[in-house]
Amino acid sequence: MLLFDLRKFDIYRKVPKDLTEPTVTGAIVSIVCVISIAFLLISEFASFISTDLESELYVENPNPSMVGSGYSSSDSDDKIPVFLNISLPRLPCAYVGLDIQDDMGRHEVGHIEDTVKVELNGGAGCRFEGRFSINRVPGNFHVSTHSAQKQPKDIDMAHYIHSLTFGDDVSGLGLPGGGFNSLAGKDKITANGLESHEYHMKIVPTKYEDLSGRVTTSFQYTVAYKNFVAFSHTGKITSAVWFKYDLNPITVKYTKRRKPLYSFLTMVAAIVGGVFTVAGIVDSLIFSASNILKKMELGKLN
Repeated sequence: MLLFDLRKFDIYRKVPKDLTEPTVTGAIVSIVCVISIAFLLISEFASFISTDLESELYVENPNPSMVGSGYSSSDSDDKIPVFLNISLPRLPCAYVGLDIQDDMGRHEVGHIEDTVKVELNGGAGCRFEGRFSINRVPGNFHVSTHSAQKQPKDIDMAHYIHSLTFGDDVSGLGLPGGGFNSLAGKDKITANGLESHEYHMKIVPTKYEDLSGRVTTSFQYTVAYKNFVAFSHTGKITSAVWFKYDLNPITVKYTKRRKPLYSFLTMVAAIVGGVFTVAGIVDSLIFSASNILKKMELGKLN
């Protein structure tokens, strides 16, 4: 005989089967209870394995190397990768070049690194692709004939923009906004070949953090456009396609999250316990009401 009976601590004491009474109502409530638990558990599991995309806005801390430049960044890399793909159907490739300028004093005429030119319309036009970097300060880059050794007699900057993106490619991440390639599909095929075309862009840094914690940095942008014919005291200024940009200090961050395991287990316990409790209350109410009705029919209510 045990000196200490552990069974005294049992708070889930069992009732012998011969002291219980099954009912049709109790069976129906039990079946509904089990179905409800199964449905809620499946829904909760689907919610657990799915992910949510949370967004936030914040101002990045100043970078000492960029103070006074008009833009602040906490990133150690102060360069922004750019990809430009543009077709100029009325300008031969021999004259097409890329120039880059910014407020830090950069002035590069005829950037050629990581650029590709493809002839169009039998050599009468050109498709230009370029990958380059810009500083995180206001500036511009433009497609022009400034770097050509010999200027053409007629310069027509009619163009079609296939793509213009900043930062990493996030096209397959399903991020909201849609401003990562705002100029894609824009065409300016005008009758006046003397015109210059100018795109003013406001660039917004955008970060995406996946479930593993890896951060992808890209940039959304809005665009305003104008076209003009420029003259100076020496005559007409050479036409160009200008992309002028400024950077917004506000950063948008998207973070992909999944519910933690403890939250899922808590909800499972809440669903099972809650449904069983409610079902037990409903069954007791129905059973009590049924007994009262039987007594009323037999005249034994008092």
